[in-house]
Order: sequence, then structure tokens, then C-alpha cells
Amino acid sequence: MSLIPSFFSGRRTDVFDPFSLDIWDPLEGMQFPGSLAKVPSFGTGETTAIANTRIDWRETPEAHIFKADLPGLKKEEVKVEVEEGRVLQISGERSKEDEERNEKWHRVERSMGKFMRRFRLPENAKMDEINAKMENGVLTVMVPKQEERKPEVKAIDIAG
Repeated sequence: MSLIPSFFSGRRTDVFDPFSLDIWDPLEGMQFPGSLAKVPSFGTGETTAIANTRIDWRETPEAHIFKADLPGLKKEEVKVEVEEGRVLQISGERSKEDEERNEKWHRVERSMGKFMRRFRLPENAKMDEINAKMENGVLTVMVPKQEERKPEVKAIDIAG
């Protein structure tokens, strides 16, 4: 079994041990300006958007239904808007939690920041009847559809 020394922490670790929690952090011990010095991992600052906000869009005979997983957000933190050109826009922001000076963060994985998703709605969408609700961290937007106009078929008598 090979033991590899860790030059940054003065400990030795077994690189082949799948249960080892001793992971080398190349930035451990380095000083950063501002709040990065308190948070041990990257990608958690205010500039990080909730870029991977997942939204499902399904179509039923009556409506287009959008569902977005937005755990931890309140309905006041989410906007649903309709722009000209039949564009549905869903946006919001997850605020950064207040940091106490005496707290030590071990891991920050939850996303913070703003998100925005836009969808061009089809011609059969009833733009004035769109409604939205938020329940258990899931936003549901219902866009009713206009009834399809079936082409009028007129029989023509054949002379002769």
C-alpha cells in the first residue's frame, strides 16, 4: 500500500482508501480578500447564479404546464412575467445568508444568486389567463390553450 505525504497539511494520507475524507485542497491556508477567506469552497459567492434551475414544460390538451424546483425560495422571491412576443419569463434570487464572525463554515454547496429562464410560448397560448402557484418549493405555471379551430369542411355536389 502506497502512502503519499501531504505537503500542505503535514499529514500523510492513503490515496487508495475509498473512505478517506482527507482530500487535498490546493488553496488551503491561502489568504483571500473579503468573504472568500471565510468560505472554504469556490462557486458560492454572490456572482454564482442558480444556473441549473430545472424547469419542466409539458403540454396537455388544455394547457402548457411549467414546473420549476425552487427549494428554499418564498413566492415573494420569485417573479413570473409575460413579455411582448409571447415570452414567459421566470426569475428570482436566493439571498446570501448572514455570516457571523464566530462561525466556521466547513462546506457551502447551496447556490446563491439570481436566476432567469425564458420560454417562447406557442400561438395557441391564452396570454391573459396565465396563473402561477408556489407549493412546497415547486413553482407551477399554467398557460391555458385556445381551442383548436378545426377547418370547416364543406361538401361540394358533383354535377353530371
